[in-house]
Amino acid sequence: MFKKIRVFILLTILAMVGLNSWLPQVRSTDWNAPLTVAIHPINGDHSRKTEEYLNHVESWHFKKVEQFISQEAQRYGINIGTDISPITFQVGQPLHEQPPALPADRTLFSTMLWSMKLRYWHRQMKSESSLAGADIHLYVIYHDPEQLPVLEHSVGLQKGMVGIVNAYGDRRYTNSNNVVIVHELLHTLGATDKYDLATGTPIFPEGYAAPEQTPRYPQKMAELMAGHIPISPTESKMPRSLSQTRIGPLTASEINWSE
Repeated sequence: MFKKIRVFILLTILAMVGLNSWLPQVRSTDWNAPLTVAIHPINGDHSRKTEEYLNHVESWHFKKVEQFISQEAQRYGINIGTDISPITFQVGQPLHEQPPALPADRTLFSTMLWSMKLRYWHRQMKSESSLAGADIHLYVIYHDPEQLPVLEHSVGLQKGMVGIVNAYGDRRYTNSNNVVIVHELLHTLGATDKYDLATGTPIFPEGYAAPEQTPRYPQKMAELMAGHIPISPTESKMPRSLSQTRIGPLTASEINWSE
């Protein structure tokens, strides 16, 4: 009898936790009001150069991102109001604590464990932030490109609506940083990758900005969740900025911009 009661209580708690995670996700994609994204800058290499960059990261730096999202949303009939972007950005104070590192092996168990650690760490950071009430939280870890030529993988989680973005702390990389930031942002809203996880090659047709184009190659733009511009069946290149990307129909459907 007592065992059944304990099981019932446990299932009830799990259901409540699941509901508390599910409700914000549903509200985030009803698009009745703009969402707020909190950007939390982190010095990834502890260098003076990166620290100087972080001290000048402000909300207005993300106006191009807001404009891109607004333009793409309008293509799918999402219009919250005149001159109102569906997503607005706010920048918090630089953080001095690093998030849990991604596991090296990336097994299902290690990834689930890391996800739990990240969400626990995120709750701690959010409780101390003036931007705790934001809908989505992106922790952007900036690096000096001279110290780290190749960035580690970025990740966005729909559960918890939190993302870790690795970026360059150099103004020359602002536009390419924005591409990665929006890619992970859309992950937190339910969008999935549109590229082959083994090769990084965009998947046809959902990973192409213009799958109907004739001839098919080279494509001029990238589907944002594919992350690359296909220039041949086996070759692709990264977009230099958001102006070289589009949000495709499947991605739009996943974030509830279309049926």
